[in-house]
Amino acid sequence: MFSNNNRNTRSESKTVMPTSNVNIIGSGTTIQGDIVCEGDIRIDGQVKGLVSTKAKIVVGPEGEIIGDLVCNSADIIGKVTGIIKVEDLLFLKGNALVKGDVYTSHFEMEPTAKFNGRCYMEPEEVAAANQKEKHGKSVATEKVLQEA
Repeated sequence: MFSNNNRNTRSESKTVMPTSNVNIIGSGTTIQGDIVCEGDIRIDGQVKGLVSTKAKIVVGPEGEIIGDLVCNSADIIGKVTGIIKVEDLLFLKGNALVKGDVYTSHFEMEPTAKFNGRCYMEPEEVAAANQKEKHGKSVATEKVLQEA
């Protein structure tokens, strides 16, 4: 029934790893705390805290972040209250609502999106902001989290 040949074949086979690392916070989920990851992340629920990745963040139409956002690129369709630091492209789509300052190299915004804050696009300001608070909460975020 079980032969040595089958066991050898199985042990010699390579484990198939996924080609991408995508993290999803689903609708109806609330997380209180920081999220730090390496791969892409999509948020359709609510996060109260820092969200940081070296890849892309997508905040879906029902998604909400109350805290800072640090990433390489971001597409925001939902709500973000806090400081956003994006190395490459920040794209506000649809009915996005952003309340807080933005540090980015490239910024795109659809006419239906709303943005209340300051935008910094000078490379030295973006780099300084990323170095200063790479994985820490800003003073503004601490205030928002205490009020929530």
